Amino acid sequence: QVQLVESGGGLVQPGGSLRLSCAASGSIGSIYSMGWYRQAPGKQRELVAVITSGGSTKHADSVKGRFTISRDNAKSTVYLQMNSLKPEDTAVYYCNAHQISPATINDYWGQGTQVTVSS
Repeated sequence: QVQLVESGGGLVQPGGSLRLSCAASGSIGSIYSMGWYRQAPGKQRELVAVITSGGSTKHADSVKGRFTISRDNAKSTVYLQMNSLKPEDTAVYYCNAHQISPATINDYWGQGTQVTVSS
């Protein structure tokens, strides 16, 4: 089992910044990638950004140039730096860990953290 604990959400004005953190613990070996997803009211959950164990990153087109995913391996923590926030970025943000082992593939999720962009 992998436990994910998110932090850093909140209320911010348009154009502002926030940094989300996701700390992983438990059986963190064989985690292939970690990422951030978000879900706005009435919408499906969507990928925001992902980073692999090899350090490759992918960002959704809607956040490219504004959001940056990074990680600190020593702390088993992934970050999402969000700049130039827009009202449409308002959503619950979820951390994900994608684990691949010879016998199984597992996806783990954090509890979610609310990000609200409003004046």
